[in-house]
Amino acid sequence: MKKNRLYIVLPAYNEENNLGKLLDRINYYLCDSGIDDYEVLAVNDGSTDRTAEILEEYRQKMPLKVVLHETNKGLGRTIRDGLKHASEAAAANDIIITMDADDTHTPGLIYRMVNTIREGYDVVIASRYQKGARVYGLSFYRKLLSLAASYIFRLFMPIKGVRDFTCGYRAYRAETLKKAFSHYGDKFIDQEGFQAMVDIILRLRTMNVIFGEVPFILRYDMKQGTSKMNVKSTILKTLRLIIKRRFEK
Repeated sequence: MKKNRLYIVLPAYNEENNLGKLLDRINYYLCDSGIDDYEVLAVNDGSTDRTAEILEEYRQKMPLKVVLHETNKGLGRTIRDGLKHASEAAAANDIIITMDADDTHTPGLIYRMVNTIREGYDVVIASRYQKGARVYGLSFYRKLLSLAASYIFRLFMPIKGVRDFTCGYRAYRAETLKKAFSHYGDKFIDQEGFQAMVDIILRLRTMNVIFGEVPFILRYDMKQGTSKMNVKSTILKTLRLIIKRRFEK
């Protein structure tokens, strides 16, 4: 049987303080786990700092490709372009991982997520709401908002196997994404902001996808720099999105 190839999609915007550390850790943990057939696909979303220079430096020492947005397009467009490039390059049984580029997602979990896909799941989410999960460095206010959002999603859009709708650390069977892009086209991911990560799950829920979760440790205390997410705006846009998807046919 052909070995699964792994693609890691990193949406990056002004991550000069975090990106190099993350790429080092990805390379270390994958080598330590015996995963040598992989490619990192970084989407540089119009960064104005040293992100492009860092990516060029690491492109010389690890399997890394870069997709460049000349101007900032937002997370939705960035994750769409990354997933589209990866799914087009991948074979049906390959595995595609998405991670934040701010070094808050621990690459050591990739091995477990890959194996969970191999067990038969189509999408595996690194979840803050499974037994054994931990969150470090996030304010009580942000934790409370995230927990409330999880309950609202499960109340209005219940999906078997999903408790964490917003975490961007996920593994996808490449065939699942290929089918989604074939079915929806670019409308598969048509949200501009952080709510795009929620919409991916809402879109896939109609496609007989098997979802699963693994607990993970969110290390927000490792992040350097401020968050790029406008919390209030994201909440409002996400609530509107849920209503729209709940009643559309």
